[in-house]
Amino acid sequence: MRTTLDLDEDLISVAKQLAEQRHTTMGRVVSSLMREALEPKDVPAIRNGVPLFKTVAGAPKPSLALVNRLRDEE
Repeated sequence: MRTTLDLDEDLISVAKQLAEQRHTTMGRVVSSLMREALEPKDVPAIRNGVPLFKTVAGAPKPSLALVNRLRDEE
């Protein structure tokens, strides 16, 4: 589908370079990059309406005392 986009010159230059490197058209490069950018990112699981975040291996778990102290800080 043809359409007109008003893109910054530096982005056009990079898209042209990528198209040349990938042996494809600039339109296909831009479409591919847009699809990638619009893909949903890792969405955290939700439990009881609260997002659950991934933990780092070996990281200490917060204690109840720490949680209470942070909650009470103003």
